[in-house]
Amino acid sequence: MTKPLLGLSMMPETDFVSAVLPLLESSSVDVLEWSFDTFYDAKEPAWLNELLNFYSENNRLIGHGVYYSLFDAIWTERQEIWLKKLKEEVHKRNYNHITEHFGFMNTENFHQGVPLPISLHPKTLQIGKDRLYRLQDTVNIPVGIENLAFSFCIDDVKEQGVFLDQLVEDTNGFLILDLHNIYCQACNFDVGMQEIISLYPLHKVKEIHLSGGSWQESAYGKKQIRRDTHDDLIPEEIVSILPSVLAQCPDLEYIIIERLGSTIKTDSQKKDFFNDFKKVEKITEASDHQICKKDNWLKKTVEFPEKPIEDLILYEEQTRLTKLLFDSKGSGIIKEESFHYFKTENWDPEMIRTASNIIKNWNPY
Repeated sequence: MTKPLLGLSMMPETDFVSAVLPLLESSSVDVLEWSFDTFYDAKEPAWLNELLNFYSENNRLIGHGVYYSLFDAIWTERQEIWLKKLKEEVHKRNYNHITEHFGFMNTENFHQGVPLPISLHPKTLQIGKDRLYRLQDTVNIPVGIENLAFSFCIDDVKEQGVFLDQLVEDTNGFLILDLHNIYCQACNFDVGMQEIISLYPLHKVKEIHLSGGSWQESAYGKKQIRRDTHDDLIPEEIVSILPSVLAQCPDLEYIIIERLGSTIKTDSQKKDFFNDFKKVEKITEASDHQICKKDNWLKKTVEFPEKPIEDLILYEEQTRLTKLLFDSKGSGIIKEESFHYFKTENWDPEMIRTASNIIKNWNPY
């Protein structure tokens, strides 16, 4: 029996490497998470290739996808290419598991996109399962899904755990529980973190993500909006609740700390990041959580159609919604827009504005 492994989401930027070097040199980083598809069209530096290979050879490398987009309503060549490159990646390196994000990104320039939430509906669940089947069919290792930080309304917050539970059921999949994503929802909708956490199938949580973020000023003179920007310290509220969360996730194996590589520039920021890591390390070591040795994971056989499931109405609505948000049409217009799959009449105006800002910042077109 062992403790969960503590690690980092690896970034290639020089500032990030400088910040984490003391942790790597002291063998404090038990595991590395690598967002493999961020380098699908780029050449890895030699030092990065060697580092990833070292962790891979020691069975301490996990993969995190960014751009597959589980809930795009139509199937395109880019998903085919993504899966082909994933197959090459897992052949090149030994990953313990692969994960992806909840949500959809159907913009033209998807590499500049950001995932948007999708509501639970028989058709959206069917499409998500179809995409997950194809992802799991590509690899012979477990596949998991991460909860999303952004939600348009409290209803989506409350149903996301149920949605994820049903999504991974057929593939014997698992969940990443991102606690800063939960923290964002708790702040933005005035709900307790534990209240949201309790809505998730915690027995399926294999990995936890920890990070910081930022605040966005309100356009309506209300409270600030919490954003999952991965550019600051882990909030104390997350640190405080972490021991309790560890105790609630019996199958937890990994704890990963995330930080954008371009956001650790000063000596003070590097020191704070180091201290954050050590703080989590101390909590992990002090916890009673133990990983029981399990039987080897078995890939479930899932039958799925040769032709990917699509829905042209959902595709039109995803495309229209993204464009309305990008064009900053305003919450009033969007709430009155007629949709079948999106209940925009229930959306928080502040969150509509936030989504618009996020999309415009990433410039997906």
